[in-house]
Amino acid sequence: MNTALIILLVFGFFIFMSSFFTVKQQSSVVIERFGKFLSVRNSGLQLKIPIVDRIAGRVNLKIQQLDVIIETKTKDNVFIKMKVSVQFKVIQEKVYDAFYKLEYPHDQITAYVFDVVRAEVPKLKLDDVFERKDDIAIAVKRELNEAMTTYGYDIINTLVTDIDPDIQVKNAMNRINAADREKTAAEFEAESSRIRIVAKAKAEAESKRLQGQGIADQRREIARGLVESVEVLNSVGINSQEASALIVVTQHYDTLQAIGADANSNLILLPNSPQAGSDMLNNMVASFSASNQVGEMMKKNNKKLEKPKKIEPLQSGYEDDIQPEIKE
Repeated sequence: MNTALIILLVFGFFIFMSSFFTVKQQSSVVIERFGKFLSVRNSGLQLKIPIVDRIAGRVNLKIQQLDVIIETKTKDNVFIKMKVSVQFKVIQEKVYDAFYKLEYPHDQITAYVFDVVRAEVPKLKLDDVFERKDDIAIAVKRELNEAMTTYGYDIINTLVTDIDPDIQVKNAMNRINAADREKTAAEFEAESSRIRIVAKAKAEAESKRLQGQGIADQRREIARGLVESVEVLNSVGINSQEASALIVVTQHYDTLQAIGADANSNLILLPNSPQAGSDMLNNMVASFSASNQVGEMMKKNNKKLEKPKKIEPLQSGYEDDIQPEIKE
């Protein structure tokens, strides 16, 4: 008798303890009575009638993520694989709908993602898919929100986390990018070379201009010095021709002295006899005299050509011969 009582008390204790259950934070429990929905219990210590009530299931209220990998085709006939991450959660006020209306919510969400992506991506070219992936994510979120809210699910966010074209397409894109960058580099190098050439030409032009200006200044100073030298020689009774010849001979010997001062010079000046200076002086004096004579003759000829010719009157006999002809 005592053993049966003990067994009965133990059984009653387990039944009593089964009346209590706990619900974790960010989750809900669906309670059914004889297979019919009774209530939704939230976090904390809860009570149910043993044997009559049972826990039908637990619903997670945390934000969940579902990664969907889709293979689709772009407008320019390129097959790509896209990874779309959907972040969603069960609406606490719609736990009943989330638990009873959808048996496999992940499959439902995956189907909607496939439908939207395969409707949007074929409208775009491959480059546009990379540039407008946010537009695709927004379209997926909009479509999912309209469909899944009815079933008690809230779509928090959708992200296109990966776009993976075929390996051959990626290699072709890399080659195009490399060729474009090489073209840009070649253009910059050509422009740099052009700038260097132009700068060098400008520098050479400026150098030659300054060099020419220096030579002109040098010759101007030489001419001024020669004029002063001729004036000094004229003041001591030497005429201009002799003075010019003397200056040229002096420069000749100065040149010979400058050549001789250089020990490594290979220049040979011909003629280079001791009489070369006197011969040069005599030749210059003779040439100056000849040029003066030619100049005097040209002046005389010009004066003769400038004298006007006298017009002689007609002879009287000639006039008599002409007049009868005029009268007739």
